[in-house]
Amino acid sequence: MTASDAPLIGIPASTGIAPNAHTLTHRVSDKYIEAAIELSGCLPLMIPAIGDRIDISRLTARFDGILLTGGRANVEPHQYDGPPSIEGTVHDPARDQTTLPLLREAVATGVPVLAICLGIQELNVALGGSLHQRVHELDGREDHRLRRDLSYDERYDDRHMIRLHPDGVLARLMGGAEEVMVNSLHAQGIDRPGDGVLVEAISEDGVIESISVPDAPAFTLGVQWHPEHHTIRRNPINKAIFEAFGEAIEARRRQRQAGGIGDRAA
Repeated sequence: MTASDAPLIGIPASTGIAPNAHTLTHRVSDKYIEAAIELSGCLPLMIPAIGDRIDISRLTARFDGILLTGGRANVEPHQYDGPPSIEGTVHDPARDQTTLPLLREAVATGVPVLAICLGIQELNVALGGSLHQRVHELDGREDHRLRRDLSYDERYDDRHMIRLHPDGVLARLMGGAEEVMVNSLHAQGIDRPGDGVLVEAISEDGVIESISVPDAPAFTLGVQWHPEHHTIRRNPINKAIFEAFGEAIEARRRQRQAGGIGDRAA
């Protein structure tokens, strides 16, 4: 398949001030782009974080899938009626204002979704759920934040076990496996699951590690870990996730070509 007829996926950008610059940037880390191309067989396009200046329904209809990335920011707590943020917490309101309506539209209209780290938190909030702002401060929970004492690549090594829901997407992808190992680089986590959400996996200390939406018209999966890093993206669970996403976006592309959905010329 050539780039001209590959499935198109949208990747919403994060915003921030570039180092040694004074201008706002919209950016997506290369590791997500490379993983999507390599394992999902798609053409990724960045969606700028410009909120209500986007016609969400027209934009979503142009894509065969949506990939939500990780990021430094936390979802603003007013988006889920949470308590005020602790001073110094990084937020990206422009991303929130873009991803939350985009996710609701994608889930409702059958656009496949894969949501990673911050992305799973956005997916849960978009569906009416809430978040813990600092998982490591909860009784009985371990510190799931990235290890700054490790090298960049070592931070993405598998770190702890998660238990899979026996009837979930992940268990099916893993041939009925009950547990798998994943990495851990997050401070926020899911508190109350959103409407229609199935908890796909839980860590040994009770943190929700994956969710899906069984009644969604298309593949909709969020994972709290990072499956995209180049050193682990071909691990069995991570490879299977990206390949399943690839199958879902290819199915949507075929529907589009058959004239069943969307209008890229709109």
